[in-house]
Amino acid sequence: MFFVIGLGNPEQRYAGTRHNIGFEVVDRLAHELRMQFKPGRGEFLIAQGSFRDQPLMLVKPLTFMNESGLAVMEIRDQFEARNEDLLIVCDDFQLPLGQLRLRLRGSDGGHNGLSSVIYHLQSDEFPRLRCGIASAIMPTDKNQMADFVLSRFASDELTVVNEMIAQAKDACMCAQSEGLTKAMNIFNKKPASEDDTPIH
Repeated sequence: MFFVIGLGNPEQRYAGTRHNIGFEVVDRLAHELRMQFKPGRGEFLIAQGSFRDQPLMLVKPLTFMNESGLAVMEIRDQFEARNEDLLIVCDDFQLPLGQLRLRLRGSDGGHNGLSSVIYHLQSDEFPRLRCGIASAIMPTDKNQMADFVLSRFASDELTVVNEMIAQAKDACMCAQSEGLTKAMNIFNKKPASEDDTPIH
């Protein structure tokens, strides 16, 4: 089974914030594939279904961002999943708004949710899809970064955000049905307004 795990914060006050892009991507997947979330046997919501006759599970941790790894570990152990079948979807303030980057492994890149996943899995060998949220209003002072990632997108950013969520949804479906390598080749591109050259 392939798992798409969107990272975010569960309370309504965090809905629509930059830090909750992971939740928005799995919500979009659930809507398109007509899957419904329900409480799992742990600190997470799950939606089970299939895409192209292959089993698929969508997951939304309820542990809050900084403890995301607890829920990911519960999922892995409960379903006896392999790390390589756990696709983590999250925001990334180091990527320009609208840019996607799919990787098979790597560091947390300063993301507390990824840091928690790495800690609890005791490995950085799991795929992750990072969705760019950086913008012109991003603070240069790192002490203000928490407020930035918990802020909502500006009205003039929403078109790009919606396009990125749609692209991220497609990237997840491609990764599940055609493999992570093909998905990386297709979706690891800068926004069209910047550059169509794949990232190597």
